[in-house]
Amino acid sequence: MPLDTRGLTFRQNYFGNPADWSALVALLQDTFGIDVALQDRFGGPDPTSMPFGYFDENGVCAANFSAFSMPMMIDGRLVKAAGFQSGAVRPEWRGRGLYRDLMNRAFGWCDEQGLELGLLLTDKPALYEPYGFRILPQHRFSGPPPVEAKPAGLARRLSIGNPDDLASVMRLLRERTPVSSIFAVASQVEMFLLNSGFDTDIRLAYLDQFEAIVAWKSDETSFQLLDIAGKSIPSLSAILAALDLRPGRIDVCFPPDRLDWQGTPEPFPSYSSLMARGEAANCLDRPVMFSPMAEF
Repeated sequence: MPLDTRGLTFRQNYFGNPADWSALVALLQDTFGIDVALQDRFGGPDPTSMPFGYFDENGVCAANFSAFSMPMMIDGRLVKAAGFQSGAVRPEWRGRGLYRDLMNRAFGWCDEQGLELGLLLTDKPALYEPYGFRILPQHRFSGPPPVEAKPAGLARRLSIGNPDDLASVMRLLRERTPVSSIFAVASQVEMFLLNSGFDTDIRLAYLDQFEAIVAWKSDETSFQLLDIAGKSIPSLSAILAALDLRPGRIDVCFPPDRLDWQGTPEPFPSYSSLMARGEAANCLDRPVMFSPMAEF
């Protein structure tokens, strides 16, 4: 399919223009029904983002594909990685090769930066396989709770709608220790905040003894640990004690090697697939899961 850009202008790295940012917000709202303008409450879009887009003469964003920095900890090594997101084309401009062109630009830009790993989440994995992506099967780690621990320190509920709480969350996200040495985000702020805002079932609590924020969900029988952002990683028993929870089942949504607890890997059902490309993807040969708080 030949590239047809008639009536369109290509723009890269355009988040410095508020009108262009608003045009991308509108594209994603119209295409996926999500409002990423929520990021404006947190200081604006991710400053590491590199958007690639086509705009018409009226400033409408016809198509976009973005890359952003997302360093990862993989098998005890810090890996330079990027996430790919915000890929969309308005219906009236589909079939003109725009999406393929923007993907090539984004993947080429990341290769020029010397990044070792690219990650994306998609419900159309076949679209990305020709570009070197492969599916990483995700597994949550499940099992009975650990032996009950004595309460250690206090847990305080947080709300990102509270300016003081938001400042604390952002600070600890920037100072965080990766939640796993096997597979975990090493540094990323915006996705954690966006996911906290999008999903009202997510609960956040600050554990003062560990200077750590815990993100979780729970019901009457189970406890789902989504992520931990802090200077140190508390054990699972310490987390449950601080939260005063006694669930019958634990589901951890990341490798639990730093929790002093071992769960059984279970395939994680999801409508989207985690895909990876690059040299660092070759060593991902054990059960892993990408924290829901980092999803993009």
